[in-house]
Amino acid sequence: MTHSFSGNRRYLALWFPYLPTDRLHRLARKNGAGPGERPTVVTTRHNNAMRVAAVDRRAALLGLKAGLALADARARVPDIDAHEHQPEADQALLAHVADWCDRYTPVVAEDLPDGLTLEISGSTHLFGGEAALMADLRGRLKGFGLSVRTVIASTTDCARTLARFGGQGLVARGEEKRACASLPVGALQLDQDRMVALRRAGLARIADLAERPRKPLAARFGVDMIERLSGILGEVDRPLSPRRPIPEFSAEQRFADPIGLAEDIGAAFDALSRDLCETLEKYGKGGRRFEAVFFRADGATRRIQALSGRPLRDRTALKRLFTTRLEALADPLDPGFGFDMIRLSAFGMEAAAPAQVHFEREHAEEEAVADLIDRLTARYGPAAVECFLPEESHVPERAARHVPAISAMPWKSGWPEALPGEPPLRPLLMLCPAQLVETVAMVPDGPPLRFRWRRVLHEIARAEGPERIAPEWWRKEPGQTRDYYRVEDTQGHRFWLFRCGLYGREAGEIRWYIHGLFA
Repeated sequence: MTHSFSGNRRYLALWFPYLPTDRLHRLARKNGAGPGERPTVVTTRHNNAMRVAAVDRRAALLGLKAGLALADARARVPDIDAHEHQPEADQALLAHVADWCDRYTPVVAEDLPDGLTLEISGSTHLFGGEAALMADLRGRLKGFGLSVRTVIASTTDCARTLARFGGQGLVARGEEKRACASLPVGALQLDQDRMVALRRAGLARIADLAERPRKPLAARFGVDMIERLSGILGEVDRPLSPRRPIPEFSAEQRFADPIGLAEDIGAAFDALSRDLCETLEKYGKGGRRFEAVFFRADGATRRIQALSGRPLRDRTALKRLFTTRLEALADPLDPGFGFDMIRLSAFGMEAAAPAQVHFEREHAEEEAVADLIDRLTARYGPAAVECFLPEESHVPERAARHVPAISAMPWKSGWPEALPGEPPLRPLLMLCPAQLVETVAMVPDGPPLRFRWRRVLHEIARAEGPERIAPEWWRKEPGQTRDYYRVEDTQGHRFWLFRCGLYGREAGEIRWYIHGLFA
């Protein structure tokens, strides 16, 4: 199925109330131990005292909660299983779940430290509606050993707040105000001083604030409180900041029975590339970056990216690009218990003209070079395949810069063209840095007569120049004036020499250098 993503907005908020302890229980099951019968808490040091940072469901039912001193927790429940809090491990698990949630929508945002928000506007029809999507997600997460509360609403603040303070469910469009009316004002998550002020004013629920004039509330409790209140009531919507770029075009395939054989994966990828390229052709677009996401049945995900130097929508070239990329992986693609979904997405859209058959040799060679660059980049990475681009500078060593070839096509643009029938002004082979030579030359500004380079004496038969290049005065150390000569020795070898400095007009020693070799 191929689709693009648009802007009708419905949000699914996920809150993991026992994320730290669920992670410990998952780790215990992975190690074969399984969660014990003892209540589990995680602890952290605060003000030189050990305090409870999070609890599991069993500990919560016994009255333990975050913020309680560990000594008090042990006094209430002596047989607790305490572990040191590891927030980095918790965030890694949340990121892993966020990657897995891409199966429902590519618009996933983290709500740290223990929540996620998904924009599901364009995805619900794939699962039979909002309720079916939410039920599928909850059932799978329960199978992974994660407790979660979920709410679907039309604004991010409403969905997020209800998930944390009001249970779970589905809020119909326009029903946000009614659904949040009974929530405590603590759902606004303000600082302690403003919370105390709200309670002293007799404002205990969201409904108590909803009917009051906003300007007096803003003057007393701050504009940010009004913004949060408006979001919770569904009056305004704050857009998400997705953790990954959103593809404009995407094709995906789901499997009732997970697949793991290379032949099945290849056939599925071939179908996806066909669907995606047909959609790109329909809209006259081509992609510069592609991503294949493989969703395993056990919740693991694997992302493989491939770059193209020109807008690409050719099915065969795209499949060949990913085949090369997969062969070059240091960590081979492991299907585990099988993939139950594969998605192929296109990024970096550019206009692409319809494919035409060209019989010119030059065009065919350019296409072959572009294809070669794509494949080499897929195998070795962008930094390993570079090319030169022109720079605005007359100084030869500054007149070009090397960049990844994949990002520089067409790489021929911008270079000065030689006059027909004339030899090139600059050599193809440049020495970096230029090498000092011993020279006999006509002074003050004459060409060289002979020079010694690498212990070999060259007698000059012909010389052309000079090409004078002044120093770039705006630099901190501009250097000296250079006079360049194209010379040919008696053996027919051609060199590019320059004299650094002007006799009697610039300070410093006058020296000669060889800077390049002509073919």
